Amino acid sequence: MISTLNIPSSLDTSNKPTVVETYQLNKVYRTGFWMNTKVPSLKDCTLKVYQGETFGLLGPNGAGKTTLLKILLGVIRSTSGKGLLLGKPLGDKTVKQRVGYLPENAYYYDFLTAWEFLGFIADLFQIPKSQQSQKILHLLDLVGLAKNTAQKKQLRQYSKGMLQRVGMAQALINDPEVVFFDEPMSGLDPMGRYQVRQIILSLKKQGKTIFFNSHVLSDVEKICDRIAILARGELLNVGSLDEILGKKESYHVIIKGGKEENFKEWLNHIKKENDFITGELQNNEKEFLSYLQNTDSKLISLTLNRDSLEEYFIRILEEKGITFSQ
Repeated sequence: MISTLNIPSSLDTSNKPTVVETYQLNKVYRTGFWMNTKVPSLKDCTLKVYQGETFGLLGPNGAGKTTLLKILLGVIRSTSGKGLLLGKPLGDKTVKQRVGYLPENAYYYDFLTAWEFLGFIADLFQIPKSQQSQKILHLLDLVGLAKNTAQKKQLRQYSKGMLQRVGMAQALINDPEVVFFDEPMSGLDPMGRYQVRQIILSLKKQGKTIFFNSHVLSDVEKICDRIAILARGELLNVGSLDEILGKKESYHVIIKGGKEENFKEWLNHIKKENDFITGELQNNEKEFLSYLQNTDSKLISLTLNRDSLEEYFIRILEEKGITFSQ
């Protein structure tokens, strides 16, 4: 039985308790008529996820994201390597009571209502009947589903976004310590994605650890503490956005009103178009904001100059010779 992992000290970047640890996980699938063709899905995957953080796993389709998530959950076994989930070896059944999971393509019992379905999941977790109604009401409120709809409307009549909310509710029914979401924003419209983001942020405030796969990079950039990029089964980079994208001491500024000469000592590359002034601010952002308060000009935006996550993601894949058609 595994009790600890001998992970190199260079990976120990935090004093927080670890919720997920993997060390050199590999997964190879066998295909073909004689099952003699080996297809690697994960290669030497080593990472840590800390208690209370929101961790995003990014990668193109077929990168191995779902494979890694299923190994962590004990749904499938790795070919080699070690791992811990909540201090227990991967696949340990005693951990399941403390974990929530939303699959990418979940199957629901179509002729049940959301209330009946959540009651069924509550029974699986042996939640007492006397507590179920209050817990289900709380979850319906959290995910934005009306009580009447949940009690009367069958799941086969739900939209994709509504089903995703039901899926999030069932993943939280046991009040888990760590929640795994597999592509939670997949197929949702902008409003649905916003609502899912708000749910994840509310879970973060509760101190829950959230691990999710996604290829919606703009959403990941808004809610994740740390990210990992996975491509062809290989982890290309792991860290916070500042660690990965870098911290540049330059800001792009847009100001409404005023004269260009008023900002020459603060901004480089000043341009004026109509009533708007743009330029690059080098450091001293606090002093600049104080100065701006004493003028008639209005700050429209102050944006850190660095690549977006999407730009970085595309660039690092191109450097590895990976195209989105592969």
